[in-house]
Amino acid sequence: MKDDHIFALDIGTRSVTGVILKKDDSTYTLIDYCVKEHRVRSMVDGQIHHVEEVAKVIKDVKETLETSHGPLHKVCVAAAGRSLKTITSSAKVELNHKPVTEYETIKHLELSAVHAAQLKLASEDSVKNFSNYYCVGYSVLHYKIDNDKIGSLIDQSGQIASVDIIATFLPKVVVESLLSALTRSNLEMDALTLEPIAAIQVLIPESMRRLNVALVDIGAGTSDIALTNSGTVVAYGMVPIAGDEITEAVSDHYLLDFPLAEQTKVQIVKNGQATVQDILGFDSTITYQDLVNDINENIDKLATSIAEEILRLNGSQPKAVMLIGGGSQTPDFTTRLASKLQLPTNRVAIRDIEAIQILNQTDNLPKGPDFVTPIGIAIAAKQNPIHYISIRVNEKTIRMFEMKQLTIGDCLVQAGIEINKLYGKPGIASIISLNGKSITLPGELGQAPTILLNKEKSSVDSIVQNGVEIEIIKGNDGKQPNVTLLDLLGDVPSIQIQFNHQQYELKPIYNVNNMIKDQDYLIQDRDVIEVRTPKTVKDFFTFVSSEKQPDNKEFVLYVNNQKVNLSLAETQIVVNGNPVPMDYKLKQHDHLQLIPRQIPNVKLLLNQLNKELHQQIRVVFNQESIIMNQPQLIVKNGKTVLSEDDRIYPDDMITIEDKVIEPIIFQDIFRYIDLDLTNASGNFTLMKNNQPTTFYEQISDGDNLAIIWEKK
Repeated sequence: MKDDHIFALDIGTRSVTGVILKKDDSTYTLIDYCVKEHRVRSMVDGQIHHVEEVAKVIKDVKETLETSHGPLHKVCVAAAGRSLKTITSSAKVELNHKPVTEYETIKHLELSAVHAAQLKLASEDSVKNFSNYYCVGYSVLHYKIDNDKIGSLIDQSGQIASVDIIATFLPKVVVESLLSALTRSNLEMDALTLEPIAAIQVLIPESMRRLNVALVDIGAGTSDIALTNSGTVVAYGMVPIAGDEITEAVSDHYLLDFPLAEQTKVQIVKNGQATVQDILGFDSTITYQDLVNDINENIDKLATSIAEEILRLNGSQPKAVMLIGGGSQTPDFTTRLASKLQLPTNRVAIRDIEAIQILNQTDNLPKGPDFVTPIGIAIAAKQNPIHYISIRVNEKTIRMFEMKQLTIGDCLVQAGIEINKLYGKPGIASIISLNGKSITLPGELGQAPTILLNKEKSSVDSIVQNGVEIEIIKGNDGKQPNVTLLDLLGDVPSIQIQFNHQQYELKPIYNVNNMIKDQDYLIQDRDVIEVRTPKTVKDFFTFVSSEKQPDNKEFVLYVNNQKVNLSLAETQIVVNGNPVPMDYKLKQHDHLQLIPRQIPNVKLLLNQLNKELHQQIRVVFNQESIIMNQPQLIVKNGKTVLSEDDRIYPDDMITIEDKVIEPIIFQDIFRYIDLDLTNASGNFTLMKNNQPTTFYEQISDGDNLAIIWEKK
């Protein structure tokens, strides 16, 4: 074979397809192809079950092509996507309400979930050995905080962070049986790829692989699914029904043997109708629409199975679906699948080799989607061949199947290292009492393990090459919590007020083990913390002011057997000029004052009761204004008569009686004046309002009184 020619084989369930391509700079030309069906059922779900039988068909294809193109010694092949094992699993880590701040922590959590998938897969294996599988990729389904789904774990805090992933594994036996069949056919494996990768590589340009697209290869016995996203293949799957399921439905409904049913199905798809003779000898013409109606349930079953697997693998509907393989031409299938996935009909399409942009269009190109995979194998296996490489992980040599750019994370998974067990243990928690309630302060999280690549510090995402050495060292244990009062309680804003013309600041008071501490105090295990933030007038006098807290006890006594609260005898608390109670909550810039109490006596009591002990009249005597008092009440404490200045006390039993008021007469004026009689002689006349009067004349408020002496 010429140096610029490529020989590739697509070893399928029903047949083996061989193609020879010529490479022309950046394009390829199909030189020749050959298809041979298996003589017996030697392939099951993409895995070779009878190496000798498969080798015979491979040899037959090889020899057929050799008649025109000379000896063929090397071949490009692919492991079938249906051989891949897809496992869902999860992993979690305790956060203790400390946020995730590093992407490396998330990556370690994802790898722990991949390792869990690996162990789950190994538990299904007869020898329980996870090293019998290669992990070819994984994708994240969900991140969660305390079981609630979340877009990203970065800077999220809670009790537990977890991740759900879907990981895909390739059994080693698939590769080994493939090598054995080639050896028996006198062929050497030139390059190896995966069928879904091969088809995607030729159908979807690299610039478009960031899109979430499903590729479905519907063959004879199985339908293989691959999903792309973010520039790579993120998941693989398979459903065990495909084109043969439809052919069997045609056979059953129209009484045709299987080969004729397959031929009829293909003819109807190509020409719109077919005329056939059933096993009873009757001829009938079947149109495209007749076929759709008659095998409606089987078409629907195929579409439903594939749609459900796509949704399971992807977690949601993809942006588009590409169909290849002979079974993709099943009547009305694209419309059904679009409906099941709730996609527009133009987002589900059959792609044939004409869609391969780097393939030159020649007259000998076969029609239909059947040849996308074999041509893709030839191109992809040469462009991105898969090799075995050796890596040393913690002084242990492992062999890796290089189906993609391998990272340190891939090597750790293959080596069976559980990265979550290499994290340091969390620090011992502190238990404290805060305002009478027990609180647990979690210790610091343990440090992540250190990863060295050829003695240099690295990360799980670092790319590895053949022969490198990886060392992973357990992380240090976390320390006890390093929390201050400010960290625990936050910054509480203070309030500025004025008391007795002096500024005061109301701020939190931290009492730790009966000692006042500031907010930078580092909390210790078993600390008893009391935090008080002065807010009310009472708090101010209790925690802030050096002045003694005012006695706010009520002054209660009884007057004529009625309870009286002598408020004028109590200390008044005033804020901004208004009386307030002790539980009044102070606000920014309040002006607080205390008005001292008055001496509790009879006069104060009568003032509060709006009573006067005396009746007063104002008169003018000899041109001098005189105020005269006439008792009108009798105030007693028990049997003791009290005057205005007599002290009274709480719980006193006071009686107040009205006194019979006697008229005020002229002679009463002499109790209020000092009459100078030094120079007085002769007779005098008493005058009231400029009229003569007597000593016994009743006087009233406003009267004008006088004594007039006769002149000598």
